[in-house]
Amino acid sequence: MKFELPTLPYSYDFLEPVIDAKTMEIHHSKHHAAYVNNLNSALEKYPELEFKCPGQLMRNIDQMPADIKQAVINNGGGHVNHSLFWKTLTAPDTSELSGEIKELIETEFGSYEKFVELFTTAATTRFGSGWAWLVITKEGKLEVTSTPNQDTPLMEGKRPLLGLDVWEHAYYLNYQNRRPDYIKEFFRIINWEVVNARLEHAKNCECSK
Repeated sequence: MKFELPTLPYSYDFLEPVIDAKTMEIHHSKHHAAYVNNLNSALEKYPELEFKCPGQLMRNIDQMPADIKQAVINNGGGHVNHSLFWKTLTAPDTSELSGEIKELIETEFGSYEKFVELFTTAATTRFGSGWAWLVITKEGKLEVTSTPNQDTPLMEGKRPLLGLDVWEHAYYLNYQNRRPDYIKEFFRIINWEVVNARLEHAKNCECSK
C-alpha cells in the first residue's frame, strides 16, 4: 500500500503560542512529508509486502527485508509517530484530564503531578533526537518511556497513547535550546479526549492510529 501525508485536523496557527505556525508548517509539510515519501520509496522494491496500516508495519518490523529494514524504521517510525502526535494536540488550555486515562494515571503513577514529573524527565533526558511517550504495555499497564530518533514503542509491542517529539525541528524556532520550556508548555495542548479514545482503540484494534 502507498502511504500518504495526513491532513492536519486544524490550521498551522491553532496551537499558538505554544507551537508557532511556521514551526507547524515546516514540521508537517516538510519533515513529515519526507518520512512518507522515503517510506514509500523504500517499500517500492517489495510490492508483495502488504500491511493494513502504518502501525501494523512497525509492529512487524522484524519481517522487513534486511536491505530496507533501517529505512522503514526511520521513515515508517517517523510517519507513525507524527501521525499520532498531530492528533493528540489541541488549542492551549482547552482540554482537561478526564475519563479512564485519568483513573489509570492516578492509580498507576499516584497522581497527575507524578506523571508530569516522569514524562518531563523522559523528554528532558532523551539525549539528541527522539520522543517521550505514555504507552500501554502488553500487560495493560501504563508506562512512561522514551525512544531514540524515530523508533516507535510499537516495535516493542507497546501501544503509544501520548507522544512528544523532542527533535529540535519540533521546537527550535520558538524555544531554541530551551527544550525544558517546550516540554513544560506541551502539557497545555494535550487533547485528553483523543488519548482516551486511543486507549479504548488500543484494546480492540490491531492498527494504531
